Amino acid sequence: MKKFIQLLNTEWRRIFSNNVVMMIFFGAPLLYGIITINMYKAGKVTKMEIVVIDEDNTPTSGKIIDALNENENLSIAKVQFSAGDIAREMPSKEYVAVISLPQGFEADIMQKRYPEVMVDISTANLVTANFATRAIQTVLGTINAGIEIEALKKTGVPTFAAAQRFEPFKVNYNRFYNPAGNYMNLMIPGILGTVMQQVIMLGLALVFARDFEDGYFGKLVKASSNSLYHIVLKILPFVIMTTFMWLVVGLFYVVYDIDIPVFTPGVALLVSVFSLACILLGMLFSVAVPNQLKATELLMVIATPSFLLSGYTWPLQSMPGWIRAIAESLPLTHFLAGFRKLSVYGGEISDIYPQLAALSITCVVCLAAMAIILQLKIRSFRGKLSVAKA
Repeated sequence: MKKFIQLLNTEWRRIFSNNVVMMIFFGAPLLYGIITINMYKAGKVTKMEIVVIDEDNTPTSGKIIDALNENENLSIAKVQFSAGDIAREMPSKEYVAVISLPQGFEADIMQKRYPEVMVDISTANLVTANFATRAIQTVLGTINAGIEIEALKKTGVPTFAAAQRFEPFKVNYNRFYNPAGNYMNLMIPGILGTVMQQVIMLGLALVFARDFEDGYFGKLVKASSNSLYHIVLKILPFVIMTTFMWLVVGLFYVVYDIDIPVFTPGVALLVSVFSLACILLGMLFSVAVPNQLKATELLMVIATPSFLLSGYTWPLQSMPGWIRAIAESLPLTHFLAGFRKLSVYGGEISDIYPQLAALSITCVVCLAAMAIILQLKIRSFRGKLSVAKA
């Protein structure tokens, strides 16, 4: 035990002397967390620029323009009275939508000829397209209803009856789980989870690889020939550091008042198993690829597309089977699915049993593979040492 504690102290010094590990492990979550949270702080897209082509230029069209401009999501960049060539301006101006009010619009309404308003939405960016579509539908729907009700009132129909005749039945929509449509609440868990997976795996990719490169592995082998002994020795410091960084990440939710509960027993359990899976996966690459650069490069190949494959923004059910199989082999996929069940849906620990099982399998497979490979390396090193002494 005394020897183990001495090696553990040495391990701490080696970790903190590695500037790359320090920068990755402590700098990345803080930097990405602050940048991402402030980027999505508004929670929704506002003041999206639109163009109105008003070929009618009447009080009715003016009322529509005013209503559009008063919506917090929209901002009228310009109003023009002929179609012109908006397509030519799109590459430089990137208008979200173009709304065209035809000539004779007001007259057609008065004579009940049911004129058409043309709304062209740019779907180059689906986020802005969705926000803009909803905002424009709200504005035009409200004005449409108001015009219809006023027309009925002019025929002598009372206000209450006119409203009922226009809307014979009501439809109520209840928005569950992020009812405000806050984009920050959607993206922050996914991005922070991705950052933590990448940080943990890249940090662990260097532990054994560095020992192989600088010869420190020989000192470890002299202390013990048991691979599990060395695995525990390497894991302990990173378990402590990972716990600390998860607390820092959790404080982001408190400091920035993100309405997602994270300090719960269920989340703590999920985070613990997820972190262990990432630690063991990173260590496996560190043992199997005895070169720091190659180990980190290979883990980057795995970590980089993990958010896209996780099913967090694009459902796994819509992916081809072989891609879904790759996605389900990554720890992040199961972590984000479990996190959504616990913190968004308000589920219980029993609801995340499938995710905990999948992460546990990853832990067991990586630990077994790492122990075997490391034991073979220890045996090989001791054999070479014996030959050299002979």
